[in-house]
Amino acid sequence: MKKLRIGNLIAKIPIIQGGMGVGISMSSLAASVANEGGIGVIASAGIGMMRKTEAGLSLREANIVALREEIKETRRNTDGIIGVNIMTALTDFSDMVRASIEEGIDIIFSGAGLPLSLPKLLDGNRKTKLVPIVSSGRAASLITKRWIDKYNYVPDAFIVEGPMAGGHLGFKKEQLNKKEFSLEIIVKEVIEKLKTFEQKHKKKIPVIAAGGIYEGGDIYKYMELGAAGVQMGTRFVTTEECDADIEFKNAYINCKKDDIVIIDSPVGLPGRAIMNSFLDAVKNGKKQPLKCPFHCIKSCNITSSPYCIALALTNAKNGKLNNGFAFAGSNAFRADKIISVKELFKNLLKEYKSTLT
Repeated sequence: MKKLRIGNLIAKIPIIQGGMGVGISMSSLAASVANEGGIGVIASAGIGMMRKTEAGLSLREANIVALREEIKETRRNTDGIIGVNIMTALTDFSDMVRASIEEGIDIIFSGAGLPLSLPKLLDGNRKTKLVPIVSSGRAASLITKRWIDKYNYVPDAFIVEGPMAGGHLGFKKEQLNKKEFSLEIIVKEVIEKLKTFEQKHKKKIPVIAAGGIYEGGDIYKYMELGAAGVQMGTRFVTTEECDADIEFKNAYINCKKDDIVIIDSPVGLPGRAIMNSFLDAVKNGKKQPLKCPFHCIKSCNITSSPYCIALALTNAKNGKLNNGFAFAGSNAFRADKIISVKELFKNLLKEYKSTLT
């Protein structure tokens, strides 16, 4: 595999581990991926929820404390490249970005909205790289133009996330199965849209493919299409180092293809998840909101939401799947056992090489 270059950062293996909240990808997983030559990513969404009652802090304060500690812990366990995924839709987005930069994070990945003002938060810092997550060439072009015109900053890379990803999706429900919105199409679209900016500003803007990528052959496929690397989330869930409870991992191992469904998330986006008793109760109108305990997502409308997604995802992370659910990519049903991150990388490289022969 070719190395992945994002500015002066060089990943030996062109694999970015997706940032999976709430609490699924933390320091253990991120450090392990970075140690294998990929890019490990901490998910910031809901990161302080387990600390709020313990420390007597507000959620906003707990989020910052927890994020700083996770970055420090990851750094203690790897000399590799690490990033943080910070959703633009978070109510404490700016605070999380500033804390990450102060902690010297290598890369900030940001999606769930357009991070149009992200370079402003660098405040002169040029160490941390900024990588938006988009689902169309139009979004990539809009962000790039805004960053250049307003901040004289060319994006360091883009992650292009297709409709087969897990979690919240940047598509309407009716677009998910249409060919024109497939990852193959939008990766090529984004690469084409960025060419003008690259030529004018003499800076390479790597495009990383994401969403439904599961094996080495997929990595080969998208790099042949022009992607500089890939982002993978689902396959890292069933690793020993993944920060989720064993019952969360078992939800992947035990699910069937038909169990992976599209849901309407309280944050106003479709999401891909594993159907279970909790989601079945929601579908049948049995879940009712009492209050919004966190107000963590700007777009979440608690007055019409059947449940608190932050609580549901926290419960799932802790193995309490009767009171929550697991987000998952379209290939989650293919998981059959829990292995180490080291073994996973070995398998991916083997699969990649077999595609060449």
